[in-house]
Amino acid sequence: MVDVVAELGSVMLGSRLKRLAERLQSSANTLLTAAGVPLQSGQVAVLVALEGGARPVGRISDDTGTSQPGVTRTLTQLEALGMVSRFAGDDQRERLAVLTPAGEAAMKRIRALVWPRVGIAVDAMLDEIGSAPLLEQVVALEAALSAGSLAQRVAAVPPPGLIIHEFSDDLAPSFYTINAEWITSMFALEQTDIDVLENPRAKIIEPGGTILFIEAPGLGIVGTCALQQTSPGKFELTKMGVTGSARGLKAGEALLAAMIERARALGAEQLYLLTNRKCAAAIHLYEKAGFRHDAGIMAQYGARYARCDVAMNFPL
Repeated sequence: MVDVVAELGSVMLGSRLKRLAERLQSSANTLLTAAGVPLQSGQVAVLVALEGGARPVGRISDDTGTSQPGVTRTLTQLEALGMVSRFAGDDQRERLAVLTPAGEAAMKRIRALVWPRVGIAVDAMLDEIGSAPLLEQVVALEAALSAGSLAQRVAAVPPPGLIIHEFSDDLAPSFYTINAEWITSMFALEQTDIDVLENPRAKIIEPGGTILFIEAPGLGIVGTCALQQTSPGKFELTKMGVTGSARGLKAGEALLAAMIERARALGAEQLYLLTNRKCAAAIHLYEKAGFRHDAGIMAQYGARYARCDVAMNFPL
């Protein structure tokens, strides 16, 4: 496939910047939905302008750099969503817009749950691109977004308060206890489980894999997950568990997203997992992250665990 816009170089700079903006806004919409905010990214600037108090359309237009007709359309949409209300000002010819309690709550969620993680992900992406002439930066940014969308990159950033830790020998006991807890609650520990849980450095780290942990404030280490290299370029996502005390914190989502990004960083050509249909919540989490059920993976690797009746593959 030929990218005619890219081939024309600097003469199509405006089109390329517009294309980049559309890709970023699409991810922003995904992130807003995931945070429980029923907004489109283009509407947020108007809410930000209204955080300073009631404003007429002209003032919002100046504050956001958007045309007055565009602001009027956005206000109508926000009013329908219950985020904004409008009323007549002292000059009856002028109407003012103000945030409703729902609009204020939406901005609090955006500032707490979306922007901090977006900032980290974008800063990291810009660090990858480095300093270069503008057109070269545009090319690099397009390549970076093709390798992983902004939404995917933000997913790898833990929600506020959650901290990802690398494997260390002093965390090895947590790797054992967290996994033994969930496995024995539904199944029996198999010898292959015991070998890995008792020897994580020898079985996971030294052969080229990795183990991550996630910490929640006030709760300590609440989850762990491993990438086990089963052959060159092929990794099994395994031994993922989160304690019941972390329920509702999205620790599992953050841990899984971090592991997917780690697999990419390790140059994984194949990322798969083996589980059991009893683990319905985990399977839903894997599906939501992008894993797909795969009969080929089952045929190739499923015999490793007696309890395995579900196999999934992640499209890297």
